[in-house]
Amino acid sequence: MSVAGINVLVEETRALQAPLLDVRGVSAYYGSIQALKGVDLHVNEGEIVALIGANGAGKSTLMMTIFGQPQARTGSITYAGRDITRMATHEIARLNIAQSPEGRRIFSRMSVRENLQMGAALHGGRYFAEDLERMCVLFPRLKERLDQRGGTMSGGEQQMLAIARALMSRPKLLMLDEPSLGLAPLIVKQIFSAVRELNEREGLTVFIVEQNAYHALKLAHRGYVMVTGAVTMSGTGRELLDNPQVKAAYLEGGQH
Repeated sequence: MSVAGINVLVEETRALQAPLLDVRGVSAYYGSIQALKGVDLHVNEGEIVALIGANGAGKSTLMMTIFGQPQARTGSITYAGRDITRMATHEIARLNIAQSPEGRRIFSRMSVRENLQMGAALHGGRYFAEDLERMCVLFPRLKERLDQRGGTMSGGEQQMLAIARALMSRPKLLMLDEPSLGLAPLIVKQIFSAVRELNEREGLTVFIVEQNAYHALKLAHRGYVMVTGAVTMSGTGRELLDNPQVKAAYLEGGQH
């Protein structure tokens, strides 16, 4: 069978599986302002799925809505076959979903080690030593700064810490909100390389929200495009990279 035929078979097999994360007809509001307009998307187990769009398109709102803040006004959100649409954020966090939010939001006064301990708290710290070693291998920069306050590190190092803290909870689904925001191209490549390694080596499922369409779609198995609160396009990462509309809107001058 040709490589193309194998890829089609893989996509068909994935399509037959129930999605790990399934968002159907979701609308959300901030007061009277509608931020999401009937969003449909899904993430299969073992996939990396990217959601791209301009600033203000509603990408981060969708990620926050999946985590219950704000809650969806219409539609449904299902995770691992369980309806989480009306669940509280702290309850969702216990379901093997971890989020690295936009703006990193690390504990700036705590050391790197203490930040990672906070991430491990979901399991009572049982796997802390083991997972600390994993994070130090994945992000060697953090190993050099375990006793340094998080707030004194560079933006790229703080982003690595935010992702590592999320991973310390041993999630089945990792949700990344704008991980490349404000970072130098070299750091962006290091972070995306780490995400790819986690997916390929450990089978981690990843849903990534990004303005940096080029890097996100290169990384992703599949992608969605969001415009003013609605999903307007979807396809494989390669299909969207090659799409003339996507190129014109999001890729011109953006290939770093």
